[in-house]
Amino acid sequence: MKIKKSLIGLVSLMMVFVLAACTGNDETSPEDNADMNKGKSDSMEEEMDHSGMDHSSSGEVPEDLTVAENPTYPVGSQAVMYADHMKGMDGATATVTGAFETTVYAVSYTPTTGGEPVENHKWVIHEEIKNAGKEPFEAGDEVELTADHMEGMDGATATIDSAEQTTVYMVSYTDTETGKEVENHKWVTEEELSPVK
Repeated sequence: MKIKKSLIGLVSLMMVFVLAACTGNDETSPEDNADMNKGKSDSMEEEMDHSGMDHSSSGEVPEDLTVAENPTYPVGSQAVMYADHMKGMDGATATVTGAFETTVYAVSYTPTTGGEPVENHKWVIHEEIKNAGKEPFEAGDEVELTADHMEGMDGATATIDSAEQTTVYMVSYTDTETGKEVENHKWVTEEELSPVK
């Protein structure tokens, strides 16, 4: 009987060693892994929704930016936003504070302050690119940004992901998630707005 108990104890001890060896140096529990994956997911969401963006602005625009003559949404009018650049934006009713004709770009760049690269940031306008000239840039072009919507953006080298000639709007709205007032947000494209019903 004692031999049987000793044998069972020895086998149990060996199993513990085998299981410990199989897990290697990974000292994270399933709960830890879930927390880590959640952290990664959260940081990806932040990147996608540009939560590091300075939602409000002074309302100042580049001097050479052309004011739209007959915009679909004139200054002072309201529109519903269907854009997901940031949390709290999609579905919010916005008041137009500026309407301009320009080329708008989605860009990818690494912030000058360090950190993870920002992919497909929406939006930067032609007049927010250093030495832009008159001709619009094309997808794949490398440029230097002068926009300051996000920390580490001004002076960053960026790659143009897409380019579109359109009317862009500066808007003020109430964040649907936080209830905070966002003043003079730059930028929303005409395709991201719909009439208020």
